[in-house]
Amino acid sequence: MKSLRKQLDKIKPQFQKGGKFEKLHSTFDAFETFLFVPDKTTTRGSHIRDSIDMKRTMSIVVISVIPALLFGIWNVGHQHFLSLAQTVGFWDKVLFGLGKVLPIIIVSYVTGLAIEFAFAQVRHHEVNEGFLVTGMLIPLIVPPDVPLWMVAIATAFAVIIGKEVFGGTGMNILNPALTARAFLFFAYPAFMSGDKVWIADKADAFSGATPLAEAAAGTAGGTVNFSHSFMDMFLGVIPGSVGETSTLAILIGAVILAYTGIGSFRIMLSVVLGGIFMGGLFNLVAVNSYMEVPFYYHLVMGGFAFGAIFMATDPVTAAQTNKGKVIYGFLIGVMAVLIRVLNPAYPEGMMLAILLMNVFAPLIDNYVVEANIKKRLKRMKPVKA
Repeated sequence: MKSLRKQLDKIKPQFQKGGKFEKLHSTFDAFETFLFVPDKTTTRGSHIRDSIDMKRTMSIVVISVIPALLFGIWNVGHQHFLSLAQTVGFWDKVLFGLGKVLPIIIVSYVTGLAIEFAFAQVRHHEVNEGFLVTGMLIPLIVPPDVPLWMVAIATAFAVIIGKEVFGGTGMNILNPALTARAFLFFAYPAFMSGDKVWIADKADAFSGATPLAEAAAGTAGGTVNFSHSFMDMFLGVIPGSVGETSTLAILIGAVILAYTGIGSFRIMLSVVLGGIFMGGLFNLVAVNSYMEVPFYYHLVMGGFAFGAIFMATDPVTAAQTNKGKVIYGFLIGVMAVLIRVLNPAYPEGMMLAILLMNVFAPLIDNYVVEANIKKRLKRMKPVKA
């Protein structure tokens, strides 16, 4: 590492003001800070000094999604060979899944980082580490058979329209990864819905329907017949997006985020409580078969768990006050189940619920702060003798 540090120090003057490549200063700075922790510290003014910076924050989030990523890679291969009725070994499934998932990750990172670097150069800003997380989340919330050119377009849309037009990292009002998913869902619905897209190279005779699709179909057919048990859904051995199927793997990431304080446990817990509340309410009414689906099934179907842990807790687009986080998360859980059950045309209600609450998060915080101000003003009123 010392030799690498010396080499960087040797070429660094060429990227500083007056150097041969001064216009590429942002690019050099991004690579330097990626390899080594910056030695800059605050010298004046009111600042909170902490060992947690943006790089460490984003690194922990990336680490927390690794269990879901690894399981997703295996599951892509597992579902493929299952559809072909072929019995193969563990590593055969992993290698097949890796061949499907790795190109999606590469396209996501190359497209997004290229745009991030371009905007940083034009604005003469530093390249932020925010896309390290977004670039990993996008591949985990798309089907394994999604065309790579669609991934590139959706990633570009998410970075430019979802983030950069608002001023870059920390200024966006919508979760960038979900913005990419929403773009794909509405722009190319044929490639984002239906049984075939959820299994890579699926045999035509194999159904491959996701639990959400089966529940939505049951609404019209009069009964819901799931092809997979609750335990299958919890473990994740079902068709679906790359990283969204295994609730168990996602919970491992939740423990990491909650323990390190990077992810808000208030939001995670309140999203789950909101889903349980709405699902339980539908169970009590139960005017159709979808409403009869046990409330706890909603927690392991589709992207509910993934959204609750990795999307709803995005510190930029979520509510900031403690009470606001509880309200924000609870409404996400309620809206997700509400959209699923009452509008089967959009079976994955989690995406729309989070994006909707992203927009209302500042309003929620505003009401919480105003309520606190009014409470304190009442306390300050003089007591009449």
